[in-house]
Amino acid sequence: MNILGVSALYHDSAACLVRDGEIVAAAQEERFSRKKHDARLPRHAIGWCLDAAGVKPGTLDAVVFYDKPLTKFIRLLATYAQVAPRGLRAFTMGVPAWLRDKAWVGFQLERTLRQLGHPRPERVLFSEHHLSHAASAFYPSPFHDAAVITVDGVGEWCTTGIFVGEGRTLTMLFEQRFPHSIGMLYSAFTYFTGFKVNSGEYKLMGLAPYGEPRYADIIRRELIDLREDGSFRLNLRYFGYLDDLRMTNDAFSDLFGGPPRAPESAITRREMDLAASVQLVTNEAMLRMARYARAVTGKRHLCLAGGVALNCVANGRIVREGIFDDIWIQPAAGDAGGAIGAALHAWHEVLGHERVVAKPDGMKGALLGPRFTSEQTEQFLTLNSLPYRRMTRAERDAYLARQLASEKVIGLMQGPVEFGPRALGYRSILADARSRKMQSHINLATKFREGFRPFAPIVLAEDAHEYFEVVHDSPYMLLIDQVRAERCTDDANGRDRDIVEWVNTPRSDIPAVTHVDYSARIQTVDSVRHPEVHMLLREFKALTGYGILINTSFNVRSEPIVCTPEDAYRCFMRTGIDTLAIDDFVLEKAEQPALMGDTDWQREFGLD
Repeated sequence: MNILGVSALYHDSAACLVRDGEIVAAAQEERFSRKKHDARLPRHAIGWCLDAAGVKPGTLDAVVFYDKPLTKFIRLLATYAQVAPRGLRAFTMGVPAWLRDKAWVGFQLERTLRQLGHPRPERVLFSEHHLSHAASAFYPSPFHDAAVITVDGVGEWCTTGIFVGEGRTLTMLFEQRFPHSIGMLYSAFTYFTGFKVNSGEYKLMGLAPYGEPRYADIIRRELIDLREDGSFRLNLRYFGYLDDLRMTNDAFSDLFGGPPRAPESAITRREMDLAASVQLVTNEAMLRMARYARAVTGKRHLCLAGGVALNCVANGRIVREGIFDDIWIQPAAGDAGGAIGAALHAWHEVLGHERVVAKPDGMKGALLGPRFTSEQTEQFLTLNSLPYRRMTRAERDAYLARQLASEKVIGLMQGPVEFGPRALGYRSILADARSRKMQSHINLATKFREGFRPFAPIVLAEDAHEYFEVVHDSPYMLLIDQVRAERCTDDANGRDRDIVEWVNTPRSDIPAVTHVDYSARIQTVDSVRHPEVHMLLREFKALTGYGILINTSFNVRSEPIVCTPEDAYRCFMRTGIDTLAIDDFVLEKAEQPALMGDTDWQREFGLD
């Protein structure tokens, strides 16, 4: 039985094909359209999933949308009515868009399938937003039973959910409803500190270690009433998202000493301290929810999903507190992962099929997207007269290890595209974590992004304990831990220095991945989930004694992670990447001609 799951029309639209309970293919629309966080109905992703899974016309049994648009529309109307006559501008902009687009999702899905040559399936279903999140976390997890927490901005009405998963069933035990939302609180500070809502939250998280949480008491006193069981209420007089097109209002500005930071302007001590403060409060909220979920479910394991589950700092705190024996987080915890959850919920709950627990998990390392054959890659390189060398995999890994050890920056494209926001070594930029210059060099010359942004370490799972205190299993780069004290050097009075100087001050023997608070966002690599990366890391360790590298996504600021060989080559040529490896094909920057013109390569392989 073939079930197509779809998430769309807000941000990070995606599609997933589940066959007999197994995730066969999943992809985000942005990878094809090259529009970051593309929210449109994912026509390209749907078409690719159906083709990749070999679904022939007439054999698609169900299509499932990840939430209920009509329920969400009712929530919007109720909100506008509650704040009227304020909010007229937001009403006149929001409602026509709904009536034009989002209210007709079922018809749009049927039309898209017809355009792709597939008749309407027997079942067109609509899940609920937080149920899709919960299903995306529990069903692919390695646990037979678990507590499940979902936290985001808002679904239909729900903003936080606590579920219990047992076998094939998911039961909601607790629901926090809009307009009270941890996701909205965090996004309000994202907006106020000058970053873009729904994409800049990770920047706010990365900025937090530079600050002191001197506004935390104000947040607790004025903005949020946080209770011991993790439930909460926001003081809505400080927020603009109910009746305006802004996240915060003038009262919020008065509370924090002035208007929001203008985007791209200099970051001041206020923004650093605001980031530290809201991160501390978010940690507290997530810890209380976790303790409550453990108490009411009695389960030893925890699953997490929803946009706030991408907050690695809060996730790391839950692990360090030891509230649960083990934790598993959906790698595409945001809206994209809702496509997976919607399809799996339909298979297990709606259609009643029993669950088979996969080990190490059911996400297949998140390697669920398009991959390209050697013939396709070689055709692209030859068509454009690009000089390259083809190597065996062992030769390639040895060569890349030597390049990395000599402080070269590597662009690596191999195997399938990762599903979710993290590059996991298959569409990654890699560099030597021991290098003192790499933090600044990659941020400014390769990624073209803010210089304060930290980089994640990618480390052999068997060696993680040598570098980090607690986290020894983090395959999807969703946990923060502290670098072991014996590897660190004293970095006193960092806050008295310029932020660029501070971030580039070595504070451990792996300085390029040690943040200013001695933390790191870790990806551990084992030979089961990510065998190709494991082999490369072992080669680097044999050469240097260190089984650890920098891993950052293969893209530049404001662009999606690369998908095709052409995407990878363009990024390679426009950045400070020294060497590009596309599977077993290796290209050196110094040998390349001027940047090639447009080609029909993507169209030729059905990716236009």
